[in-house]
Order: sequence, then C-alpha cells, then structure tokens
Amino acid sequence: MSPSSSEPAHGRVLSLKEIETTEDIAIPNDPLDRVIGQEKAVEIARIAAYQHRHLLLVGPPGVGKSMTAQALALHLERPQTEVRVVHNPENPERPTIEVVRREEVLLERESARTTEGELLAPTDAPASVAERLGYRCSRCSFYSLPADRYCPSCGNTKAVAPGGSGSGNPFRDLVGGILELTVSPGGNPQETVRTTRLKNGVEEVVAYERAGDRIRILDQRALEKRRTKQRESPRKVLVKLDRNSFVMATGASETELLGDVRHDPYGGHPQLGTLPFDRVIPGAIHEAHEGVLFIDELPHLGPLQRFILTAMQERRFPITGRNPQSGGASVRVDNVPCDFILVAASNVQDLHQILSPLRSRIAGGGYEVLLDTTMPDTDRNRMRFAQFVAQEIATDGRLRPATREAVQELIQESGRRADRLDGRRHALTLRLREMGGLLRTAGDLAAISGSRFLEAAHVREALARAKSIEEQIRDTYGSLQVGIRQEATESQRQQMGYHSFHQSQDPGQFPGGYG
Repeated sequence: MSPSSSEPAHGRVLSLKEIETTEDIAIPNDPLDRVIGQEKAVEIARIAAYQHRHLLLVGPPGVGKSMTAQALALHLERPQTEVRVVHNPENPERPTIEVVRREEVLLERESARTTEGELLAPTDAPASVAERLGYRCSRCSFYSLPADRYCPSCGNTKAVAPGGSGSGNPFRDLVGGILELTVSPGGNPQETVRTTRLKNGVEEVVAYERAGDRIRILDQRALEKRRTKQRESPRKVLVKLDRNSFVMATGASETELLGDVRHDPYGGHPQLGTLPFDRVIPGAIHEAHEGVLFIDELPHLGPLQRFILTAMQERRFPITGRNPQSGGASVRVDNVPCDFILVAASNVQDLHQILSPLRSRIAGGGYEVLLDTTMPDTDRNRMRFAQFVAQEIATDGRLRPATREAVQELIQESGRRADRLDGRRHALTLRLREMGGLLRTAGDLAAISGSRFLEAAHVREALARAKSIEEQIRDTYGSLQVGIRQEATESQRQQMGYHSFHQSQDPGQFPGGYG
C-alpha cells in the first residue's frame, strides 16, 4: 500500500465517489502514513528513525508535530537495555549505575521464578507450620489469616511460642497466651519457618513463608539462590526494560526533566531511613534512553535548554538532589545513560528563543523541518482528508461513521479555512486539530439525535455552534471592547481606566493620580 492510499476490505478506494461512509476507508497500519499532508516531514522522520537523527519541527499548533514524533517513536526498535541504580556500600551517597542487556534481564527473570517457590493453601501445609505462621488455631484447628490475632472460631489467641505448636504444654490455656503476647503483642512472631522434609529419599531443608492468604514453600535450591542474591548489593530498576519509546517532556520543573533524589527525614539512616540509591528518581531525558524525547514548545524551556544540549552531547547525564534543603542534596549518580532522539517542536515566532548551540546541535545531527499549513485541493488530497476523518472517528470511539456528504461538507470548510487563515485558494487546511474539534461537535450532535450516521446537516449545525468565544462576544455585544465595558464591575472599570490612563499619559504631569 502506498502512503497516500486507503484500502478497505473489499478493495482499494481511489476517490470519495467510491465510499458510502468512512467505514469504507481503511486506516494505514504504519503510523507515519496517518500523518496527513506532511509528506516532507514524514520522509525525514523515517530517515531520523532509521539513522537516529534529531528533529526540529516548526509550525503552528495543530498541524501534526506531536503526531509525527509519536509515529517516529513507533518505528524504533524496542529498548535493548535496562538501567539500574546500585547501592555503594563504601560511599552510599555515590550510588553506581548498572546497564543490563535484554538477554541478561530475561535470564534473571527466569532465574527469579525459581526462587519464588511454590504457593500452597495453608490447609495443605503441615499443621505445626500453619500454626507457627499464624494460619491455624492450635485449640480448634480453625484456619484464618495471620493478621487475625484471635481465632474467629473460638476466640483463642493464635500466638505460638517458638518452641512449637503448644500441644505438649498442659498449662497453655492458663499462661500460654500471656507469655506469647509478651513475645509479640501483634500475634505470631514468625513469618518464616524452616524445617526438613524427605524428597526422593533425601532429606532437605525447606522454608515456609507467609504470602498473604497462601503459604510459600522454598526448597533447598531456591534457598541457595536467594542467599546468593542477598549477598549482592541492593539495587533498583531506574529505567525498566519494557518501557514506552516515546517520552513527552513538559519542562515544568528540573526534576521532571532531569531527575532528582527524594528527601529522607531520617537522613538515610541504615535502620530508620531509606538508602540514597532507593531515593533516586529518573528524569524524562533518562526515561527516553533508546527512544524519543519529545519537547513541545522547546523555546519555553528557557535556561533548561542547556541541560538538553549537554545530554545530547554526552549521551549521559548525572542525577543529583536539586533541593539544597533536602537530604538528597549530597547524593549524586554519575554516568546515567540518556541516548535519545530529540524531536522538538516550536512555533515560527518563537524560533529566536532557542539557544543557538542547541539549534546547531540539532542541525548538525539531524534535520529542521517547516511543516505545511495547507495542501493543494486535489482528488488525492481530498481522499487523504477523508482518511483523517476516518482516523479521528476511530480514535474517539464515540462518534458515528460519517457519510460521504458529511466528509465533503468538512472538506469545503477546510478549503474556506485555508483561504481565510493562510490566504491560500484551491487548498485544504492542515490545521487539523481545529478540524477535529469541528468533527467531534458534529459527531456529538449526531449521537444525541440518535442518528446512525454523522450527516452533512450535523456538520452544518456544528459550524453554526463551533464559534470561538471572541466570535460569540462580537455576535452578542458588537465588539470585544463593548462586551468588556458592559460586563465589568465598577471597580474593574476604575482599575481598567487607571491602567489605561497611566499607559497612555505621563504620570509625572498628574501627581495627584487618576480622578
């Protein structure tokens, strides 16, 4: 299938005349083929995905910048590494980084399953084990959860002294409960019971552990693997293997973009606090490792752009505590990988706010693309616009299929907007976000009217309703200024008059102020 074709189940559709509704239009499987009217940007995005190049997309809102970035990410191979932060016993405030290949992660997961043991019902465990773990009442043999301090059946405490089940203690009913509560006021003190069993004529050590409403049994092999695992330095996954290849960064804070170290009120005390490695938080630049980091409105990042530049150059960026008043301020994790493809978006009027070195880095290792705002009004592009309508209906999930006449009505409005907004005649607008809003308004009207399809009449009614608030004010008051004057309170009018007066006059001429 060519990138510009739409092909339903019964055959290839070449023009609008061949469809009855948008159900006859197939949606391309390739996400880049779903980007409408931006052939140049799509072609470069394919190259960027294949060659791992950066991309700067420039254009007004709603022309497909974020959609192109997401489609590019779906063309990348899935991540091949998992990033972990490891406790450093010699210097806890300098945790280390471990990068593990996919094959090793999968082998570790398989090995971990063997250390998880076998889960069994408490009634299937030896009675003495069930009692010591707190599942079985030693008096009436009733089974309940260990969280129950007293047996729900007979009211007897389920706490058992470490010596055994209590069956050999003739004074258990008199003093046993008091002694047991002295050992553990919350109930049974044992979460693990070790014993032996015969397996194939060989005696082996086994452990029974609490596991919610079940009991986990670990054989000798599983216990040995667990001991080996426990001898390793503790670690946690910072950037998981099975992650999304598309990360959108807003730049709302340095923490969101660059990572941080959480505060610990106990200062990382070994017994009371949380070790520094366990408080490390990755930033968007780290989560986008081996994927796409999409930054919409890049110029709005301001000074944070220099950190993006450093990350792009080094492909590694440290994580540090960013609040000087926090207990994490002294923690630093070096060499955290962040090898990403940057796809940045900007409006034309904000280009000058992008740092020159960052622009140079993007241009030197990628492409800058100006997105189109219109496309020629041809049969091929009309079919592409119809594909857009079908995609929006499928994505929304609550809209009725649109008839051919409804699609044609939307195409006519697209042509009017291309002429009005961009001064292009015989063209169709690519400001598709607004067109999508119009489509949803028409679809809502079709839904509440009980219509099976989204008809042309619904589109015309939506056009009458889908006016901006400025247009509604002009229709009601005649102009925006008249509306403001009529609806403002007296105090607001005085304030507006004060500011308006001082913006237009020299305050020094009127030392007494306004009024």
